[in-house]
Amino acid sequence: MTAVISGEADIGFMGSEASIYTYNEGANDYVVNFAQLTQRAGNFLVARDNEPDFKWEDLKGKNVIGGRKGGMPEMVFEYILRQNGIEPSEVNIDQSIDFGSTAAAFAGDQSKYDYTVEFEPSATALETEGKGYVVASLGTDSGYVPYTAFSAKKSYLDQNPEVIQGFVNALQKGMDYVQSHSPEEIAKVIAPQFDETDLETITKIVTRYYEQDTWKADLVFEEDSFNLLQDILEDAGELAERAPYKDLVTTEFAEKAIQ
Repeated sequence: MTAVISGEADIGFMGSEASIYTYNEGANDYVVNFAQLTQRAGNFLVARDNEPDFKWEDLKGKNVIGGRKGGMPEMVFEYILRQNGIEPSEVNIDQSIDFGSTAAAFAGDQSKYDYTVEFEPSATALETEGKGYVVASLGTDSGYVPYTAFSAKKSYLDQNPEVIQGFVNALQKGMDYVQSHSPEEIAKVIAPQFDETDLETITKIVTRYYEQDTWKADLVFEEDSFNLLQDILEDAGELAERAPYKDLVTTEFAEKAIQ
């Protein structure tokens, strides 16, 4: 977001909540979301033991590695807890561990944690190492959340509509490919971008995201998703005032891309 606001970057790819924060801070040339890429949170709850009958209420009184306060992973986690009748205070959530160190902290021999919230590839790595089991998807249980989107300053959209349209058209081709190919085929295509991960693991990760409907078929940023995002921010106490969908989202380019 800083790079877009400063003009260092013309287009940004980030969590959609960033556009709400900057808008509410009074930015004149605010950032507008023009293409939504993912519609599910991408993290999972990993348990110490295999729990095929896991229920969210099982977390009461347990030690869980969460995310930093105010970050989307933690806010989505707490939103799910409350949706299941659990106050976050009823769970021992450790928010002190750096994002890149949570899996290692959970897997350590002296670990006191019962659960951890992990993105891929850490979730799959813990399973592969026999250190944990994925028992729930935060993406599935939180609903269709506009987790990531492409955005640009309003002035850039107004002055460069042909650039944005060409960019969105190319993105839509990628979404079309995802919808028309299997996880195995997608994994083979993207494997060169992840040379430190074997194809079998990439395929497992893609399949997990594919089956939970992570990627949109189109790039249209729906108002219902925007409202859910603000519900989550409000629920976490991070949103003093709701921002208008009509100001922060344009569907013009995404709609043209699917015509």
